[in-house]
Amino acid sequence: MKWLNKIFKGSNHRISEGQYHGGFGEENRVWDVHSGSLDGHSHSENEDLDHAIALSLCDEELKRANDTGSSSQVDDDEELARALQASLDIASPPRPQPSPSYATPYTYPSGYRICAGCNTEIGYGRFLSCMGAVWHPQCFRCRSCGEPISDYEFSMSGNDPYHKSCYKELYHPKCDVCEEFIPTNRAGLIEYRAHPFWGQRYCPTHEHDNTPRCCSCERMERRNEQYISLDDGRRLCLECLDSAIMETSECQPLYLEIRDFYEGMNMRIKQQIPMLLVERQALNEAMEGEKDGHHHMPETRGLCLSEEQTVSSIARRPKIGGNRILDMFTESQKLTRRCDVTAILILYGLPRLLTGSILAHELMHAWLRLNDFRTLRPEVEEGICQVLSHMWLESEVMAGSSRHGASTSSGSSSSSSSKKGVKSTFENKLGEFFMHQIAMDSSPAYGDGFRAGNAAMLQYGLRRTLDHIQLTGSFP
Repeated sequence: MKWLNKIFKGSNHRISEGQYHGGFGEENRVWDVHSGSLDGHSHSENEDLDHAIALSLCDEELKRANDTGSSSQVDDDEELARALQASLDIASPPRPQPSPSYATPYTYPSGYRICAGCNTEIGYGRFLSCMGAVWHPQCFRCRSCGEPISDYEFSMSGNDPYHKSCYKELYHPKCDVCEEFIPTNRAGLIEYRAHPFWGQRYCPTHEHDNTPRCCSCERMERRNEQYISLDDGRRLCLECLDSAIMETSECQPLYLEIRDFYEGMNMRIKQQIPMLLVERQALNEAMEGEKDGHHHMPETRGLCLSEEQTVSSIARRPKIGGNRILDMFTESQKLTRRCDVTAILILYGLPRLLTGSILAHELMHAWLRLNDFRTLRPEVEEGICQVLSHMWLESEVMAGSSRHGASTSSGSSSSSSSKKGVKSTFENKLGEFFMHQIAMDSSPAYGDGFRAGNAAMLQYGLRRTLDHIQLTGSFP
């Protein structure tokens, strides 16, 4: 019976201990777990058990062979060999396909280990012990990609395990400018900057690496975008460029609309005041020639002139070549003083809503001077001008959000919104951003002045607020 000796010689099968090292917790927290063997017997006890099973089966088969005769000896020997081989087979029972779900294990008799992934007995072989349960190695899977986790460390969110790379892809913020993962600081914390309105998140280094900002919406230029460069050094994003006003003739219809807005509130501007679209340099030069005036810092984008000056205005819309403005044509105009207001200057290249809000502000300066208001403190004059600018923007945003454009701001009895086309979603959002800028301005004259003037207007109405300012020089 050489085959029997051969089987007994190969029956010394040992079960290796199942071990697993797992990481538990957040990104940088590690929890190591060492699991023991699934088999409670020693290797020598396993060998004795194997021999006992083999000898018992051998005796039974020999007795059966004697009863049936020697003619079937060869067949019986082969059948006995297969039986002995099957008795020594210690492979794990078949299991269903692992699922990435993590159900609560069923209750089994003591001594059994139940996989928390597929809810079947683990049996012999390697297993993992982590998260307060045991798992088949192929059942412990990443909640994101669904692949088994075999790394030394892993991350968790709630009760779900993740590969560290998958966790980072899901939860580690990326920079909206360079599109890279935002790095951690020296303390190991993720530090980034975020725009208070748009929510654009970016690495702190972009504040000092000359990353361009849009001069209108203030968003930083993304890696795969290229802003338009204006001649005076400003940069304009493509979305703001879509509604930008580039020459004086383009601005005239908007100028008339805002004058109509004033008339709708019984604040008719009696004189025809020249309005010019100018470059930054021309605006700065005009500011220096204006003796009395309070200017918004860090940059003034509009000016109501009361002195006689000669300024250069943009006579023809420039061409755009590549990402630059080409063929800028200007002409000089002498502004003669015939009243307390000589002209209104607006910075060119800004979106329609921003240009309109600046016009509404400067026209209020003109209205105050033409209606014999005494010299006002900056926080009163600039504050009430910002109130009118905010009211016009509000009427535009409300009209843009309404399909028929029928809504207007408080204190306004009419609006010219029906004359304008339908605004894009971004343009309406841009109008909300300009309103947010006015409301959150931190300067004493423009910010505190607006908040005081707006509170008075909401409580007493615009007309009574203006009457009180004319009598006392202050807000009611």
